[in-house]
Amino acid sequence: MNSIAFNAWSTVLRAVILCFLLTTAGCSVPGPAARLAAFDFGPGPLTAAPAEHDPRLPAVIIEVVQTNPALDRTDMLYRLAYLDPHQSRPYAQARWSMSPALLVRERLRGYLGQHRTVLSPGQAQPRSAAAADRPAPWTLQVELEEFSQLFSTPQSSVGLLRLRATLTQGSAASGAKVLQRHLIIQRPAPSADAAGGVRAMILATDAAAQELDNWLRESGTH
Repeated sequence: MNSIAFNAWSTVLRAVILCFLLTTAGCSVPGPAARLAAFDFGPGPLTAAPAEHDPRLPAVIIEVVQTNPALDRTDMLYRLAYLDPHQSRPYAQARWSMSPALLVRERLRGYLGQHRTVLSPGQAQPRSAAAADRPAPWTLQVELEEFSQLFSTPQSSVGLLRLRATLTQGSAASGAKVLQRHLIIQRPAPSADAAGGVRAMILATDAAAQELDNWLRESGTH
């Protein structure tokens, strides 16, 4: 009888010790690893851009978007302005499918390409009767300075995009004209998480593309 009671007590004691160890190590038995989520800007336009664009608008060569090393990776960054706005932090279980620099460049190409011919560096302008009368292509260089979700409180955040755009009209031989524009755009996030930050960054990038498109149109009238 004493042996049975001792064995039962030993079993209970081992269970208590095991429970204590699990609690101090992480509160529960580890479950399946959380799945890493990869986000992008969606499928883009669902209808093709017109084959012939407005002949009054010069073609635009979009250079590779320049940025700092932190934005040349796929980390999805956020800042806690109410704690330390100088520290950027990556989401643990969320990533971009490509670097922010590439996301912004592809979004600009898609948006500007709805109204004018968009070229890559070194690409020749398509030959056509309409293209013969168009002005020489312009070159657009974009430097991405900030691309993050900024939290003012634990429940409130915005998508913050800051970039510098340089537009070169003409060539060095003909006397190139260089213009610059600095954009700082914020758009509210619908939720205080990575998914909300994605939606806010899409809205901010689309707003930047629209501003750059308007800037290109205004620059052509001066």
